[in-house]
Amino acid sequence: MGGICLKNIKYFDHAATTGVKKEVLKEMLPYFNIEYGNPSSIYGIGRSAKRAIEGAREKVAKAINAKPNEIYFTGCGSESDNLAIKGIAYALKQKGNHIITSKIEHHAVLNSCKSLEQEGFRVTYLNVNKDGFVNLQELKEAITDKTILITIMTANNEIGTIEPIKEIGKIAKEKNVYFHTDSVQAIGNIKLDVQKMNIDSLSMSAHKFYGPKGVGALYVKEGVPFIKLQDGGHQEKNKRAGTENTAGIIGLGKAIELAYKNIDEYNDKLQKLRDYYISEVEKEIPGAVLNGHRTKRLPGNANISFKGINGGDLLLELDEKGICASTGSACNTGSTEPSHVLVAIGLRPEYLQGSLRITFGEENTKADVDYLVSILKEIIL
Repeated sequence: MGGICLKNIKYFDHAATTGVKKEVLKEMLPYFNIEYGNPSSIYGIGRSAKRAIEGAREKVAKAINAKPNEIYFTGCGSESDNLAIKGIAYALKQKGNHIITSKIEHHAVLNSCKSLEQEGFRVTYLNVNKDGFVNLQELKEAITDKTILITIMTANNEIGTIEPIKEIGKIAKEKNVYFHTDSVQAIGNIKLDVQKMNIDSLSMSAHKFYGPKGVGALYVKEGVPFIKLQDGGHQEKNKRAGTENTAGIIGLGKAIELAYKNIDEYNDKLQKLRDYYISEVEKEIPGAVLNGHRTKRLPGNANISFKGINGGDLLLELDEKGICASTGSACNTGSTEPSHVLVAIGLRPEYLQGSLRITFGEENTKADVDYLVSILKEIIL
């Protein structure tokens, strides 16, 4: 049976997904075939699974300075976004029907908002500047007495720009409006404190920080009203029906624990690789344009556009050289439309189809960057 030799692969797409760490997998394995009891069962292996889930809940809460009872496990970041946005909106529809978001959100947020518009909610989509930042004054002016929720992502999945989340949280608190943030790209990459940042709800996904796919988590501050979106059992404090993915939840807990154990060292490494890559591309390939803010961006994200280049063709040529990268969100692969994020920041038309998103991880080295830049020169010049 044929396959791909992974040792010859240079992987630069950690914003799309990451590999499961050995320590994470080791902690997960017993819950597949030894401690496989249903967490809702009262016998021994059921109680053991329940205790393990609660241990993971405590790890997630500790990472973001929340309480364990404010953490709900889900199937992914998109589900967390849906549950937060729709759950809060439905719970507050008697109070108001206005939601504020931005034009560069992940489609899990944008499409949740569009769905709510079909049900009579009104949504304001804030513009962003050329670096991808929302304007705080425009946010303030958009709030009305009918505004019930602000949902702005922590960091953009395509261009890496980190939004002024603490300031947004402060505005929301002053205006008595709930604030949700999609932190799928931020968790494991930057430090977050839901209390200091006045965050009422936050979404995350395990596979973005070296955990397994198919499991996410949602933080909802105690006292924030939200309703369940699916019917069934009583799991997750009656907010998310269905037998828990015990092994996945254990993996998420271990992954987030490891991520924040050495986050300063990890960030320093990624930032150096990112900045070196950007400087080399700008030096070696004339006309390359960096998308997003130069410094206020995720430590491992570098999104650069090349004039007159087709991003899809570029990815195929890179793949032939053993390089894994993306043009933007993996969730939108296959779309022929230009990135809504790049359109929103006002990127010139001749650059829209030629973006390359490189996102670094712990296995990448300076030699990997040198190889990547050399291949880009061969293809583009």
